[in-house]
Amino acid sequence: MADRRPSPRLLVTALMLATGLALAGCSGAPSYRPVAVATPPAFREDGPWAEAAPVDPALGRDWWRALGDPQLDALEARLETDSPTLAVALARREEANAALRTALADRLPTIGTGSTLTYDRQSDDRPLRGSSQESEYGANTLQGSISYEVDLWGRVRSEVAAGRANAQASIDDVEAIRLSLQADLASLYIALRGLDAETELLTGTVDAYAQADAVVRARFRGGVATGIDTGRSGAQLADAQAQLADVRATRARVEHAIASLVGTPASAFSLPQVTGTLHLAAMPVGLPSTLLQRRPDVAAAERRVYAANRSIGVAKAAFFPLVNLGGTGGTNATTLAGLVASPNAFWALGPTIALTVFDGGRRHAALRTARAKWAEASATYRGTALKAFQEVEDSLSSLHHYGDEENAETRAASEAQQAADLSMIRYTKGAATYLDVVTAQTAALAARRRAIEVHTLHLGATVSLARAVGGGWSATNPQTPRKEG
Repeated sequence: MADRRPSPRLLVTALMLATGLALAGCSGAPSYRPVAVATPPAFREDGPWAEAAPVDPALGRDWWRALGDPQLDALEARLETDSPTLAVALARREEANAALRTALADRLPTIGTGSTLTYDRQSDDRPLRGSSQESEYGANTLQGSISYEVDLWGRVRSEVAAGRANAQASIDDVEAIRLSLQADLASLYIALRGLDAETELLTGTVDAYAQADAVVRARFRGGVATGIDTGRSGAQLADAQAQLADVRATRARVEHAIASLVGTPASAFSLPQVTGTLHLAAMPVGLPSTLLQRRPDVAAAERRVYAANRSIGVAKAAFFPLVNLGGTGGTNATTLAGLVASPNAFWALGPTIALTVFDGGRRHAALRTARAKWAEASATYRGTALKAFQEVEDSLSSLHHYGDEENAETRAASEAQQAADLSMIRYTKGAATYLDVVTAQTAALAARRRAIEVHTLHLGATVSLARAVGGGWSATNPQTPRKEG
């Protein structure tokens, strides 16, 4: 009767498979705990002081539409498709996804095949050549192989988990860069429209000063005014013209910056001068506890903490044996016809075990590096979270105080303009000197320009708040928390 006991090789293979299944859940990575960050119960600067129309929650991430400018909407759409900076971020996301796919491939066996079809001649003086061996012969081989790493120590699983977390972080990076670009574009556009308002003001002021200068010079020719008056009126006119030229130069630079953001050469880009197109909107910020879920940069930092945690498991696995299950098989013959003959078949099956005994401390250094990177990622996450809270408080504070300042500057501009008008009337009636007129008009122009600047800053604070809270203002729909791994 034939011996039906299993061969030693099959017993070894079965034992290794059973051990692999038993230890399939082992991992050297530490248990993951999110980095603790002290979260305030409410934002200190938040309050009912915002005097503006509430934002429609349906806007979602198209938050800039709350500013109510179609031209800005069109520019933001161009940013999405033509921005080179955003294209770089998208390419990096694809790199992270490719790295994840590489890690996932280690979870599956590697299968290969190959063949050699050669006709050989051996040397007559070849050592140990038998007298009966042919000088010329065929050497044809057709074979296949399979190899699979038994992930006893969780190296592959840890690599996959780290790769997945890094891929998720790259998605958040894209959102963070997209939000930053959107906010930069909105801020530049607000600055551009503020400069348009100043241009309109200074253009009207130059015309008014030119008329006043003509009146003074006519009075000088009539012997009513002095040369001092003409000098003051001429200097005032020239200063206003200089201010107008400076504003126009600044506007050109802002316009060029907008062109670069939307991926257009500055020489081929222009925006018409428009005023009064933007308006404020009250933007709810929600609770501080939801901020860390809404901010894409915070989410990316958290995912990198998790990836660093899993990388510790990869480093620890290097201290244990690497076990591979593999096999090869095929056929070898001196003729092509012999490749299909069963006696010419060969095969090999069994596990291989490899363990590094001495490496001069390389594995210990890699483990220390992994732990240091985890500590770095944890500190980065905490710093990013704290910065997020600060930016929200800064933006809320700016909205609050710029609102108060804008109201005060508007009143100051109105009062200063009234004083300038009265001083001109008194001058034409001979009841005041032209120095009084110049002083009053200079103060009125400065107050009106400051009112425009503060209004621009007030609108800019709205954009800063959008950036700080993560782009959208729907407090009931934060980003969905991710599962570990």
